[in-house]
Parts: sequence; C-alpha cells; structure tokens
Amino acid sequence: MTRRNGKTEVPEEDQQLDVEHELPAADEGEVIAPSGVGQASEVEKLRAERDTLLDRLARMQAEFDNARKRAAREQQDFRDYALVDTVKAIIPVLDSFERALRTSPEKSEFHVGVELIHKQLQDALAKLGVKPVSAKGEPFDPRYHEAVEMVETDDAEDHHVLEELQRGYQIKDRLLRPAMVRVAKNPNR
Repeated sequence: MTRRNGKTEVPEEDQQLDVEHELPAADEGEVIAPSGVGQASEVEKLRAERDTLLDRLARMQAEFDNARKRAAREQQDFRDYALVDTVKAIIPVLDSFERALRTSPEKSEFHVGVELIHKQLQDALAKLGVKPVSAKGEPFDPRYHEAVEMVETDDAEDHHVLEELQRGYQIKDRLLRPAMVRVAKNPNR
C-alpha cells in the first residue's frame, strides 16, 4: 500500500464491489423511456418539492436569526436594567442624606463628613448610569414630574416647575421615580 496526499491506496485486487448498493442492470428486452415522456411529471414534482424545501429552509433560517437577535436584545436589557431594584432601594437613603444636609446649614466637621458620604453615594450611582431628573425651572413634563401642587404666582412662567419637593431619578432611559414638584400657574401668561 502506498500513500498519496494523506490517503492510502488500496491495490485493485483488494477492492471489492459493493454489490448491495449497485443499481440493477437493465434487462435486454427493457426499453428506457426517452427523457421527457414519463419523467417530465416526476421532474416537475421533484422541482416543486425542492422549491418547497428551500422555502422552508429560508423561513427557518430567518426564524432562527430573529430568535437569536431577540435573545441577545433581552440579555442586553437584562444587563442594563439588572440594578433597578437595588437602586430603587438606595434612593430613599439618598433622600435622607439630602434632608439632613438641608436641615443643618452650619459647616461643622460632621456636616462636611455627611456631604462627603452623600457625594460618594451620588458618584457611585452615576457610575451605574443613574442620573437625577432635572426639575426646577423646567417646563412641567408628566413623563418625568409628578405635580403635587399648582401654585398661582407671577414669579414664574405658566406650567413651569417652581420647586422640587423630592428628586426624581432615571437609569439610562428608564424612569426609576418621577420628581415630586410644585408647578406654577400664572394667570397673566
């Protein structure tokens, strides 16, 4: 036996015919029909079957591709918003820090320490994609603001936020909590 191109050549005397898979020989009296007479309808059937199978294959490939894209999108959404529940639990702590800083205007060491902790917490949330909703002086937007009170005043434009009572937050493009605000009602404008 010799090797050529990584394959072993078998001498002719060792090769045996695969008789089980051979096509039967035509009998001497048997006439083979010319192409087109009996085979035309069979060829058309085979072509129709092939076209049907190709169509099914194309549809299944498209369906698989859509499922793969949907799964990737769902995974990305999960990664983007997995922190929502945790951040919602931390926001009241941030509110408490802000209230504590508003009640104590003197600059004692304790006050400065609370300011530093508040700033660290804000920075950590910012790294996670959490940002406050802008409110004061902005036009009232019901998607981001929750109006607690309408105040008649000449000091601000009509339907603009006068005061922010509780800060709102969003993570990426999802609103975590709307800002609770007082809205100006200006009868002169």
